Amino acid sequence: MSLTTITARVDQKDKADFDAFCSSVGLNTSTAINLFVKAVLREKRIPFEIAQSPDPFYSESNIKYIKKSVQELKEGKGTAHNLIEVNDE
Repeated sequence: MSLTTITARVDQKDKADFDAFCSSVGLNTSTAINLFVKAVLREKRIPFEIAQSPDPFYSESNIKYIKKSVQELKEGKGTAHNLIEVNDE
């Protein structure tokens, strides 16, 4: 079987840390990447979960706080302010 090269750009520190990790478990970087490729092909998926971190604005506690604040404004318990636009140049 003939071999080919995959080129990827990564942060310099991440590469150094990855190389050090691979070395610590008895692998080189090429072998570790080949393990990943083989796992993807065998499982037909990325072999770990990829998820977007939830936006903290939409957290349950923040939504509860916003609803409470809106209710307080409706009851006249707060002060509404105009939005001040800032030009960050």
